[in-house]
Amino acid sequence: MSFNPQYLSGNEIRALFLDFYAQRGHQVLASASLVPEDPTVLLTIAGMLPFKPIFLGQRTTEFKRATTSQKCIRTNDIENVGRTKRHHTFFEMLGNFSFGDYFKTQAIAWGWELSTKVFGLPPERLVVSVFEEDDEAFNIWRDEIGVTDSRIKRMGADDNFWASGPTGPCGPCSEIYYDFHPERGNDNIDLEDDTRFIELYNLVFMQYNRDAEGNLTPLANKNIDTGMGLERMAQVLQQVPNNYETDLIFPIIKKAAEIAGVDYATSDEKTQVSLKVIGDHIRAVVHMIADEIRSSNVGRGYVLRRLIRRVVRHGRLIGIYRRDVTRNVFTSEVASVAIALSETAYPNVRQRENAIIAELEQEETRFLKTLERGEKLLEEIIQELQQQGKTQIAGESAFTLYDTYGFPLELTQEIAAENNLTVDEAGFDVEMQKQVERAKEAHETIDLTVQGTLDKLAEQINVTEFVGYNELVVAAKVEALLVGGESTQEAEAGTEVQIVLDKTPFYAESGGQIGDRGYLSGDGIVVRVHDVKKESDFFVHFGRIERGTIRVGDSVMAQIDQACRRRAQANHTATHLLQAALKKIVDNSISQAGSLVSFDRLRFDFNCPRSLTPEEVQLVEEQVNNWIAEAHFAQVEILPLAEAKAKGATAMFGEKYGEEVRVIDFPGVSMELCGGTHVSNTAEVGVFKVVSESGISSGVRRIEAVSGPAVLDYLNVREKVVKDLSDRFKVKPEELPERITTLQNELKTTQKELETTKAQLAIAKSDSLLQTVESVGDYQILVAQMEDVDAESLKTAAERLLQKLGNNAAVVLGSVPEAEKVSLVAAFGPEVNKKGLQAGKFIGMIAKICGGGGGGRPNLASAGGRDASKLPQALESAKTELRSGLS
Repeated sequence: MSFNPQYLSGNEIRALFLDFYAQRGHQVLASASLVPEDPTVLLTIAGMLPFKPIFLGQRTTEFKRATTSQKCIRTNDIENVGRTKRHHTFFEMLGNFSFGDYFKTQAIAWGWELSTKVFGLPPERLVVSVFEEDDEAFNIWRDEIGVTDSRIKRMGADDNFWASGPTGPCGPCSEIYYDFHPERGNDNIDLEDDTRFIELYNLVFMQYNRDAEGNLTPLANKNIDTGMGLERMAQVLQQVPNNYETDLIFPIIKKAAEIAGVDYATSDEKTQVSLKVIGDHIRAVVHMIADEIRSSNVGRGYVLRRLIRRVVRHGRLIGIYRRDVTRNVFTSEVASVAIALSETAYPNVRQRENAIIAELEQEETRFLKTLERGEKLLEEIIQELQQQGKTQIAGESAFTLYDTYGFPLELTQEIAAENNLTVDEAGFDVEMQKQVERAKEAHETIDLTVQGTLDKLAEQINVTEFVGYNELVVAAKVEALLVGGESTQEAEAGTEVQIVLDKTPFYAESGGQIGDRGYLSGDGIVVRVHDVKKESDFFVHFGRIERGTIRVGDSVMAQIDQACRRRAQANHTATHLLQAALKKIVDNSISQAGSLVSFDRLRFDFNCPRSLTPEEVQLVEEQVNNWIAEAHFAQVEILPLAEAKAKGATAMFGEKYGEEVRVIDFPGVSMELCGGTHVSNTAEVGVFKVVSESGISSGVRRIEAVSGPAVLDYLNVREKVVKDLSDRFKVKPEELPERITTLQNELKTTQKELETTKAQLAIAKSDSLLQTVESVGDYQILVAQMEDVDAESLKTAAERLLQKLGNNAAVVLGSVPEAEKVSLVAAFGPEVNKKGLQAGKFIGMIAKICGGGGGGRPNLASAGGRDASKLPQALESAKTELRSGLS
């Protein structure tokens, strides 16, 4: 039974889906960022995730229906990417959503109409599944849609009951499958058979709430959450064997194959898998970097780095880094194809093209160096095995090469085979399985349960009203009192407490700005507040009761420390001016990666692939001080988020903003979304001084600075240091650099003289060792321990002794120049090398006896060790090995 559908591109499928639901009253929304608002999830992993607050009832919405094409990333089964037809890290989920509006009948009818009328799938090629207890859905499919009983499969809860976690909204689901082989009939249909069936569309009927005891109760508002895999529908409509050969991915694969000089169609399975991995992962990293994720060793930055490194590794497997291939990097070339494929639906990838290319080239170059270190380690492993007469590389060693250095198992096996060795694949698989289990334990899930430390009190107390933008002292009521995190009704003097008020002037730590300090006072009560944090909608005041007993319901005066507030305001405004100056002077694409606004200093982290020059740092500092001197007034507005962004306000990427935002605008200088406290005029900042500029991780720089009164504190400390140095050196402050340079030069001269003296002493001592030379046939060996000789002098002595003994000599010396630290050196003549003995390998083997290692050239090498007590044993072993090797 043939099926010849009209060819539809991935872009056309996406557009048809969104237009279908737009015509049926759905609000078309742009894809949310891959950096989710939900802090419980590392990356956006499902189309419904951006709507989680609506499903929970935590956020209202002006529309009852929505439709999206949501970009998603999942890495929990990354090892299957490229090996199966449909596993991906990056994919697009087409979805339609109802928030308490239509339900099962309408969702099923539209899903069937879209599949059969719009996309033209023959009804006889479709099979649907329903939850085994969902008679309502079964009857809708059979009686209203007209699907025969034999093409409706009842499935258990594992397959057809959707739940994000042990509690929260949940419900049955129904899925539409495409049948590649309807000629096989309807008997014993197995929807798990992916050679015959592919799941295209999942309709979730979110109709229950599950409590902690597992009880299901109907939701007041029943919701619809659906998902159609764009790549899967493209595979069916474009009639290709797998998702990878659709127009969404295959152009990337073709580019990678072209660079490698291979043909995808005629390549073996391993090469095709590598090309598919490259095609999939490049899509993922392009969109991650476009959403301002940067490579790092933690969180989503680690996911990005891991994906890039997998691309490089698979590029290596298919020969992209052969010597006859001139390219040093290739990820940016294939990324350019991915950008071109995505820019219609996701314009931000083209806008961020320069950042994407720079990040990829930097990571690829860095990882290639790591691979080189892996090659050196593998060479050492092979040499050691050969010396020990062994023929197999341990699985644990192979996995270390894979996990730490990104060395593919296949490459390790290939190099091992060249040296007549094998690899313990079973041991490697054991280590890999351990890693898989660790990954499963850390795998993110969508948690729809309401959480928070004050949940139990939420129904009993009022949320905190923050009045601190305009009022610094306010009368307030104690709503809740906690000691050690536990609720209590009263607490006495000397107790550390956490207090929730009905209103407060205290700023709670957020946006990088630390919480205010101050006092709560009342009838015989004084509480010193040293920090304030926001938990849900409650401001929690951390403090110590200095006097009296405080009780729930007490009236108090809440008063912040105004001096501290002024310092924080100055530093926060200075941070905004600093970001504006960096964008103006260094690179307009610079974005905030983090910040700290304290009372005594400020810290600003920003994305930048290089360090700033001293001249740039100075220009940035001068620009900030110029803006301070120009006395720009602050304009503070509350605006809808979209309007604020349209006006050009800078937002911190990944920061969660509400529908309305607070905009801090110093016209012509800086405009940012910010809930922090600021000066009313830049002149109030006073002065700004950069303390340091440094790198804190790959592509992220940090500037530490001070402003306002803190600058005076900073300068006073340095003035004291300069005065102390001037007194010690008996010079004026301006003469200090010249005096220090003179002392440095004198010290270098003295050190050189000392090293020369030590070397001469070692040579003098070494002459007395000539009488201990031992003959082995035509060769001479000298193995001895020297007292109080450092590593460099030991090397000089060995070279001198070899020079005296001639080309057929081998010298091995050891010393303990520092407590418990061993120095070893080996010097071999050319005739000794001809016997197969190399100084580097030899001394490295001997050093292991002392708990160390080392190496060097065949004629001269040094090593170190940690166990001085084993030095005599190591030297004796050296004698034995030399006698054996030269006899």
